[in-house]
Amino acid sequence: MADVASDMKALTATLAAAERGDGEAAADLFATLYDELHRLAKRQLNANAGACLSVSATTLLHEAYLDIRGRSAVFPDRGRFFAYAARAMRGLIIDFMRQRRAQKRGGEFHLTSLDTDASEALPQEQEFGPLSEAIDELAAVEPALAELVDLKFFCGFSFIEIAQMRGVSDRSVQRDWNKARLYLDRVLRSG
Repeated sequence: MADVASDMKALTATLAAAERGDGEAAADLFATLYDELHRLAKRQLNANAGACLSVSATTLLHEAYLDIRGRSAVFPDRGRFFAYAARAMRGLIIDFMRQRRAQKRGGEFHLTSLDTDASEALPQEQEFGPLSEAIDELAAVEPALAELVDLKFFCGFSFIEIAQMRGVSDRSVQRDWNKARLYLDRVLRSG
C-alpha cells in the first residue's frame, strides 16, 4: 500500500509540473501512463467503433495526446486526466467516423468495391453523436457527473477504482452513476 501511495504522490507531482507547462514532465507523464492510455484507446475503439474504422489504438492514443498537449487543460488528479483523455478519444472517434461517412458519400473520390451488407452492419456516427452531445450537455450542468461517465463508460474503471481516485466511497460513486444515467437517458429520449 505504501508503494501505491508513493506512486500516487509522484504521479500527482508530475501532473502538477505538466500543468505548469513543463514539457519534460508532460513527456514523463505520457510515458508513465502510456500502457493505461493504450488500454483505454483499445477499449474506446472496441466499444464505440468496432472494426469499422481503419484507425489503430496507437494512432488514436497519439492523436489524443496531441489534442491534450495542445490545450491548457487542468489535471489535478489521475481521474480527471483519464476522463479528459477518454473525452478526447471519444471526440476523435466521432471525427474519424464522420470522415469515413463523408468518404462513403463521395467526400473523397476513390473507386473501390464495397460490400454494402457489411457496411450497413457497422456502427454509424449518428449513434455516437447524440450520446457525445448529451455527455457534453451534462458536463455543462454537472461536470463531476460527466467525468464519472467518461471514467466508467469510456475508460472502463470500476466503481471502486473511481472511488479511490476521488477519495469517496464506492456507494457515492454508484449514486452519482445512477444520476448521470438518468440525466443522459432523459436527454437522449427527448432528442
